[in-house]
Amino acid sequence: MTTHSSAESIDPIAAREKLFSGRLALPDSRGERIKRGLRQFFVGKWLNVLGVFLIVLFLFDSLLGPTLAPYNPLKPAIYDQLQAPSLSHPFGTDSLGRDVLSRVMSGARISLGVAAIVLTIAVTLGVLIGGLSGFFGGWIDDILMRFTDLFLAFPFLVLAIAISASLGPSLRNTVIALSAVYWPWYARLVRGQVLTVRTREYVESARSCGCSNRRLLFRHVMPNAISPVIVQVTLDIGYAILATASLSFIGLGAQPPSPEWGAMINDARTYFQSAWWYITFPGLALAFTVLGFNLVGDGLRDFLDPRTRGN
Repeated sequence: MTTHSSAESIDPIAAREKLFSGRLALPDSRGERIKRGLRQFFVGKWLNVLGVFLIVLFLFDSLLGPTLAPYNPLKPAIYDQLQAPSLSHPFGTDSLGRDVLSRVMSGARISLGVAAIVLTIAVTLGVLIGGLSGFFGGWIDDILMRFTDLFLAFPFLVLAIAISASLGPSLRNTVIALSAVYWPWYARLVRGQVLTVRTREYVESARSCGCSNRRLLFRHVMPNAISPVIVQVTLDIGYAILATASLSFIGLGAQPPSPEWGAMINDARTYFQSAWWYITFPGLALAFTVLGFNLVGDGLRDFLDPRTRGN
């Protein structure tokens, strides 16, 4: 009587199907990739969750704050000056009797608007100059990078103060000043990434197939060099809000009666000992907003870095 081992009794067709089933599986859909990415970003990462929560709260405030504010943030109320926090005024009132909560809620839109405009201008200029410099090299690289070095030679905030002071105190000039000092950092960042990407095999293959420089730069090089820019933008939103508040604090940014947070802190410093709420709540709003963007920026940096993605 002939016996057969278990290995010999396996159907060869079923074995091949089992062997190649994983290799021939269809790639994940975009929705599945998004779900997997969200799980990697949020599950077990409570700092990322906290950062997203603070950003969502800030965005909600900036969009609906002026509408939901219980009082007019610009209308003085002489008989309500410097009232402590209460049910009618949860954050108290300022030196002109205006509700601090309403002014903090309205100031979020100003801070977000300035940061968005500044970073849009800075990223556009920085990506364009850095991409051209890194891709073409040679004399184009020398000219563009020496021009960039002129701005990087000065301390960030000192140069912003100098530009804003020479143009005059206003939010518009604050946008110009901050845009002028932010774009060189993006130019340097993008140039370094482009120098790395342009020598990779897929770029050389596309070049050998006759791709034009324009197509190489914008279709093959820039999309693969943009990840660090995304992380840097997330971090710089908080820093742009903080820089805007700093210029307003020294009188070069938003002017009264604007409810911008830096201007509010500047107005409140005289009453620091007698009315603690006047300076505390705008300061906390500024601190938590910057913290939220920094936490999300750190989380994105770890998420986009393959070396730390699984940690």
